[in-house]
Amino acid sequence: MANYRRAWIPGGTFFLTMVTYQRKPLFENSDRVENLRKAIAQVKQEMPFDIIAAVVLPDHLHFIWKLPLGDANFSRRVGRLKVLFTRYQFGESVSVRSGSASRRKHRESDVWQRRFWEHTIRNETELNQCLDYIHYNPVKHGYVSYPHQWKHSSFHRWVKLGYYSRDWGCPVSGNTSQKFDFKTIEYFIRE
Repeated sequence: MANYRRAWIPGGTFFLTMVTYQRKPLFENSDRVENLRKAIAQVKQEMPFDIIAAVVLPDHLHFIWKLPLGDANFSRRVGRLKVLFTRYQFGESVSVRSGSASRRKHRESDVWQRRFWEHTIRNETELNQCLDYIHYNPVKHGYVSYPHQWKHSSFHRWVKLGYYSRDWGCPVSGNTSQKFDFKTIEYFIRE
């Protein structure tokens, strides 16, 4: 059995990836994205944290979360988010009968992959690289041609804050995917 180790850094900033079960495109539907937002709001109310950046793609999510001082439990928040979204979307009676014996044993529905990926962001350089990765992700996966075209992204908020120009990542501005160096962070990013 695998021995997963998580970084427990109170008040830390974490890059997180959550993937749907068997890569089902659950979030192609805007109603499901709205249910995800409701679930996030409830988790934030129960266990406060800040969302620095986010992107919701059809079959996976990327976040950068900042936890409060003295709190390192992002894992509990991720678990709660998955449970709440599943309940909002499919009700209390979502079936755990399908899937593998292991999924049935752990009472897991066929909504999310069992685990999630995290990386502790250690400095501002890593934070900036993760921000770029998150905001360019819809382009990387071929859903849109330019980051500003993707609706379910914090990119628009970061443009308003002046961090990005609206044409960031666009060939017109000279920022094409060939100029992005995600190799330095891909060792900890899983999709």
